[in-house]
Amino acid sequence: MDPLSSFDPLFSVSGFFVGLLVGVTGVGGGSLMTPLLVLLFGVHPVTAVGTDLLYAAITKTAGTAVHGRNKTVNWRVVLLLMAGSLPAAALTLWLMSGIDRRSIDAVHTVTVLLGYMLILTAVLLIFRRRIVEWMRHRLRDRKPVEPSTVATLTVMLGLLLGTLVTLTSVGAGALGVTVLLALYPSLHIRDIVGSDIVHAVPLTLVGGLGYWMIGEVDWMMLTSLLVGSVPGIMLGSHFAPRLPDRIIGSLLAVTLALVGSKLAFS
Repeated sequence: MDPLSSFDPLFSVSGFFVGLLVGVTGVGGGSLMTPLLVLLFGVHPVTAVGTDLLYAAITKTAGTAVHGRNKTVNWRVVLLLMAGSLPAAALTLWLMSGIDRRSIDAVHTVTVLLGYMLILTAVLLIFRRRIVEWMRHRLRDRKPVEPSTVATLTVMLGLLLGTLVTLTSVGAGALGVTVLLALYPSLHIRDIVGSDIVHAVPLTLVGGLGYWMIGEVDWMMLTSLLVGSVPGIMLGSHFAPRLPDRIIGSLLAVTLALVGSKLAFS
């Protein structure tokens, strides 16, 4: 897609429904927006990822302000994640800048990886509690976990997230929260979620700006998406407490699994 394309109201409508689902379910926009852009609108996968990273940075900034005001952020966790994720994002972007991003191999790699990340997100949505319990048992069975070990594992998680999110725009929420819940059992879940959201802002901002520098951000498409998604997120957040989240979460997980399978195995 031309990076200087004109404003398209269809993107705004799509952004509204994605924002609505994000507000209701709390699932990151990348899990919904990027595959929508690729499958429904035929946007080049790399451009879709780059544009969605900036979209995520902008939309999650408001969430950062709320969590900061409510003091539901563990800044030590955020800094440890950033110590791994930002260098990984920079390295991934540097590697991306040196390849032909319009080649069949590049498109196939990004598309398949995106599909697998969506399937992983769906699995984590359904089985997160069991996975977290299993991970905690594995950590406890070995020996008492030293704080330095937890810190190292958090940085390693940041490295993984920095790479995956920069390549697919997916993973910061589902994968990050799941592993953090296992690593920090004493932290309240609201602090885990808050820390994850705050960490996602610099990560997606670095990723999005990096894609912009290599010419893979469609600014008008981004504007069109934001026009719809901002009111969508507000409306979804308003109705979220009134809706059966388990049913909605299950339907969303099935949808992500189906979309992910189409991208990964088509």
